[in-house]
Amino acid sequence: MSLLTGKTAIVTGAGSGMGKAIAQTFAKEGANVTFADLNGEAAAAAAGATGLNHVQAVRADVTNDTDVANLVKQTLEAYDGLDIVVNCAGVPQAFTAIEELTLEQWDFIMNVNTKSIFLTSRHAVPYMKQQGRGSIINIASIAGIRARPGLNAYCASKGAALMLTKALALELAPYKIRVNAINPGPADTPMIGKFLSGDQAQKDEGVKKVFQDSVPLGTLIQPEDIAQGALYLASDLAKMVTGEVLNIDGGRGI
Repeated sequence: MSLLTGKTAIVTGAGSGMGKAIAQTFAKEGANVTFADLNGEAAAAAAGATGLNHVQAVRADVTNDTDVANLVKQTLEAYDGLDIVVNCAGVPQAFTAIEELTLEQWDFIMNVNTKSIFLTSRHAVPYMKQQGRGSIINIASIAGIRARPGLNAYCASKGAALMLTKALALELAPYKIRVNAINPGPADTPMIGKFLSGDQAQKDEGVKKVFQDSVPLGTLIQPEDIAQGALYLASDLAKMVTGEVLNIDGGRGI
């Protein structure tokens, strides 16, 4: 029997990178999985690549309340349940001095990285309360506890995600709803180059070394590493774990 047999999950940001790895891992471990992404085609391709019939793809803007409500509704209609929500959708920030950061940039980063967690929780928690169980996993960042210059909005958004995780863990504990977070370190995903400004070719050439050198274990984190951590937190192996932050960062946060 697989770790998530009989459970239903929503994974946001499931069209690529960590979200894709998490959603595919959950599906292989027996869960019904809704692959949610702003890029509906990417979500559909990621779901289809599993070759499984207990997956579906839903296009959703996680900063839009109507979209998130529909995401939860479609999941409940398809699988008659919802046990796990993984908030993996996120956006990076290239180095930007605070006086050069626009209001639009600030709002965009905060909306995708933090407001989205509020929205998915707002719509998923009522059902989880009714059934008396649930697991919410927020993919934050080691930048949420270890600040970096020029990543002002990004660090703020991830720090907020971590405190929201802890606040919800306390609030929802009486209902047996567990809320945890994962702090990835520098990861080998399409997002990593977007943390650097400048010529794209130069970024592609040097970005992995820049970030890899900051990891004590000497390699970038792989999406599958994050997926395995999320699998543990989602499963009954972690039935007494809530309000925790799991650093999967190769020692970057030390």
